[in-house]
Amino acid sequence: MLPENLGAWGFPYLEVKLRSRLFLITPRVVDAATFAPKLEEALAAGDVASLLIAPDAAPDVDLQAIAETLVPIAQKHDVAALVLGDSRVMGRARADGIHIEAGETALKEAIETLQPKSIVGAGNIRVRHEAMEAGEAGADYIFFGLLDLEEGEEVHRKTIDLGAWWADLFEPPCVLLSGRSMDSVEVCARTGADFVAVRAAIWDHPDGPAAAVAEANAILDRIATERPDA
Repeated sequence: MLPENLGAWGFPYLEVKLRSRLFLITPRVVDAATFAPKLEEALAAGDVASLLIAPDAAPDVDLQAIAETLVPIAQKHDVAALVLGDSRVMGRARADGIHIEAGETALKEAIETLQPKSIVGAGNIRVRHEAMEAGEAGADYIFFGLLDLEEGEEVHRKTIDLGAWWADLFEPPCVLLSGRSMDSVEVCARTGADFVAVRAAIWDHPDGPAAAVAEANAILDRIATERPDA
């Protein structure tokens, strides 16, 4: 099922994938006041499909305040704003969707209550069977990579294997979590994934988040031109 606001989210399900797009994830620790201008800078620098608001272990009141600050910034740039795991915060902040990591039951409940007006994505996918169950349930995207693990420089091998398998066989979009390096963005995109999720590679870039978004998009553009069907 396609969300009604798919224009903000990204490409519809195309027979020929044109290009991977960026799926930004907030830092693990977010101070909304100081992070907001960094987000503005990043989103003004190039194509971004979505922003996942996912600070580590934020109390509900803090997550609410963060979401209410960041969602309007994302939406102003036509970027879909997603909230990790809390439908109440998502609704109050008027975000575009929710990212579910709590398993099949929680995913099905979110799909039943929130689609088609909101995006419902499935994460914390560890094996192929879980991915197929999430796809069959109607998740709007399948996210490969574990948000609760500290990122290494490179992409986890399992993330690449799962993403390449999914992108080659299934229609629902997949998102691959990159590592801390820009090289890892290229590795993810070469699987054919619809979206490349980036966290530290953007916010910890030595030249700042705008330069990081521009560099990542240049990588995605280059890989798209190298595809046989480009």
